[in-house]
Amino acid sequence: MNPPLQTSPGSSRRLRWLLALPKLGIVLLLLAILSLLWLLHRNEVEEDRAALIKDVLWLEQNLRFHLSSNEEQIQQLALEMANLPGRQKMFRLRTEHMLKNAPEIAQILWLDNNRQVIDALPTSIQPDSEIESFGPPVTAKAFEVAKRLGKLHYSEPFFLEGNRAFIEMLVPVYGNDRHITGMLAVVYPLDTLLANQVPWWFTEKYKVEIVDDNDLQYATKTRIEGNSNQRYEIPFDPPGSGLLLRITSYHTPDNSVQRLLVAAIFLLAAGVFWSLWLVRELMKKRSQAEEALRAEHAFRAAMEDSLTVGMRARDLTGRAIYVNPAFCRMTGFSPDELVGVAPPMPYWAPEQLEETYAIHQTVLAGEAPPDGFEITFMRKNGERFQALVYEAKLIDGNGKHTGWMASVLDITERKRAEELARQQQEQLQFTSRLVTMGEMASTLAHELNQPLAAIASYNTGCLNLLTDGKASSNDILPALEKIGLQAQRAGKIIRRVHDFVRKSEPKRAPCLLGEVIEDCLGFMEAEARKRHVRIECDTPPLPPVLADRLMLEQVLLNLIRNGMEAMATTNQSNRLLRIAVEISKSELRISVSDQGCGIAPEVREKLFTAFFTTKPEGMGIGLSICRSIIEFHRGRLWAEDNPQSTTGSGTMFFFTLPLETA
Repeated sequence: MNPPLQTSPGSSRRLRWLLALPKLGIVLLLLAILSLLWLLHRNEVEEDRAALIKDVLWLEQNLRFHLSSNEEQIQQLALEMANLPGRQKMFRLRTEHMLKNAPEIAQILWLDNNRQVIDALPTSIQPDSEIESFGPPVTAKAFEVAKRLGKLHYSEPFFLEGNRAFIEMLVPVYGNDRHITGMLAVVYPLDTLLANQVPWWFTEKYKVEIVDDNDLQYATKTRIEGNSNQRYEIPFDPPGSGLLLRITSYHTPDNSVQRLLVAAIFLLAAGVFWSLWLVRELMKKRSQAEEALRAEHAFRAAMEDSLTVGMRARDLTGRAIYVNPAFCRMTGFSPDELVGVAPPMPYWAPEQLEETYAIHQTVLAGEAPPDGFEITFMRKNGERFQALVYEAKLIDGNGKHTGWMASVLDITERKRAEELARQQQEQLQFTSRLVTMGEMASTLAHELNQPLAAIASYNTGCLNLLTDGKASSNDILPALEKIGLQAQRAGKIIRRVHDFVRKSEPKRAPCLLGEVIEDCLGFMEAEARKRHVRIECDTPPLPPVLADRLMLEQVLLNLIRNGMEAMATTNQSNRLLRIAVEISKSELRISVSDQGCGIAPEVREKLFTAFFTTKPEGMGIGLSICRSIIEFHRGRLWAEDNPQSTTGSGTMFFFTLPLETA
């Protein structure tokens, strides 16, 4: 048996070197190509720079020549105006000729020593319509400098006419006595100057700008857009005043054969270099990808199995394409029974088939509520359950909308808990009413005692008259009428108490808030007299509101009784409880204010907390129930200090009721 072949360390080292030589050659080739590209680029940049400077110098000379020509003409005009008697005619004749031959000039003005316009052409544009040294202070400064120097001078640039930049050339006009008698002003819009003096072919290559030392742009002209390659600046003199002529060139793509060949060689070398690693790395990356895929699949499977939220995916036609285990447990169906099924789905309740199908169409139209919707589903065993469904778009890896993904929550137990809590809340409200009537029992007994005593007294008087035999019907009739009134009064009191303590389901119906307040005051009238509390009520004419009358009475009675109890230690003359109603476009705001001891800040934070009370014998559910009742009516309940209290303390309770139509 032949021994296995073994590779010597020397041959292995040579093999590694042989494999490394192609890589080294490719690296050297890439470096050579990069160096060549860099040298070519440097050469191109230098050539472009030289061409840019040459073109800038040509443009600057052209602009200077043209401005110098205008200077000579305007100076010649100033000399001729100093010697001729018909100066104004000469001014107009020569000015019209200059304006025709120099379209970059916006206006030529003839001014006196006080900077007042003697004549101007053309007269229909700014700045001759409002001359105070032609506008900005810089032109007044230029006027004074030209007058002091006695020779041509350019102003600093300034802005007029909707942020257009101008400069002015000022030339003194001398009289026969060699004294300055006025000034000729030539107005140049800088953008017009560039538009007329920069040729079209120049703007096909460059962007021309006039800027100052602070990089403030006054005018520009170009026909191209793109990324700036390089620029060159030269002083713009004349007119000077710190202006710079900036020319920016734009890089034009070089499509030469040489560049294409170099790029092709570079790409080919890069491809060869990376291909050396391709075979070796391919299997390694594939193995890593398969391992990652297995780990990802296991992770997703574990995550799906641990979810309690049902997940359901459908395509654009509504056909189910995926369900997770939680959804299967929720409905009792297996994935094979759901995936691939088109509507109607087996978990749709037959009695709500039309409603469910309408919701299904709404989801497919992309109009599902963003905060979810409730729907009734059916388990495989026929049991119904309430589900809360959130729908979202299903987007694939290419960003394409391929269907809808739904999150489904079984809220049956939550709905039962909410119903139980609602029933308990109603029981607490009923208990609160019973507690309220227990506290008012002695007062109501005293209130009933008065009509009953009056009835007994009137009855005794009638019996005495009948016993004497001297009574006539006219004598007995008034007493019987008073007996009837007192009996009605006692009956109303008993009926109000019966209605208040009677247990009933909450029912919102149109009712008049004024009548509710009046009935509550009838309840509390006797207790108010007992506590020596004055009650003021300010209720304007009010529209009907949708509310449960007994619930509103419970809120008002609780707030009124709390206000009376808060004034137990207040001087009797200051015991005032006030009820007011304010009406707005959308709601009614009712306030109950007292002049009692007020509420401490640390107590106010817990004021509406259930079973929190500051009374020794209180239950701590009154204000909590009141807030629940007001929130049931879509209103708000809160407390504030009473700013109108004459005692310096007191509390105001506010609650609102929305104005709704039945």
